[in-house]
Amino acid sequence: MNKKLNKVLIVDDSAADIFIMKRVINRAEVTNEVIEKYGVQEALDYLSTKENNEYPNPNIIFLDINMPNKTGWDFLDEYEKLDMSMRADVIICMITTSKDPSERDRAKKFKIVGDFLLKPLTKEKIFEIIELNFSKKSLK
Repeated sequence: MNKKLNKVLIVDDSAADIFIMKRVINRAEVTNEVIEKYGVQEALDYLSTKENNEYPNPNIIFLDINMPNKTGWDFLDEYEKLDMSMRADVIICMITTSKDPSERDRAKKFKIVGDFLLKPLTKEKIFEIIELNFSKKSLK
């Protein structure tokens, strides 16, 4: 891949999981910036706040499912209500340690979910997601 993604957002409640995912993403050298948000509300606040007169619009959101207070499912419900300018052309990848097949089925009901992954995140999986979703799109 010649050009990099502009931004990747990680939404998780575990500092250790965020550290590992961020490290894998940085080593893959596929993005200009990795943003980390601890929990659903922090992520929604970030997405709905302008930076330099623009919403952040990450290219990919890696979203944990099982978080306290609000879950990844809660995030998806709220994300779908955001104005389209806050959502842009984003791929949401659910990422979890859960092997419950009903969660994968539930994710398929959301048109905004592009993939469902088991932790840990790998460089190969990142490359696959980018190839499937961005190979024909223009990146910054």
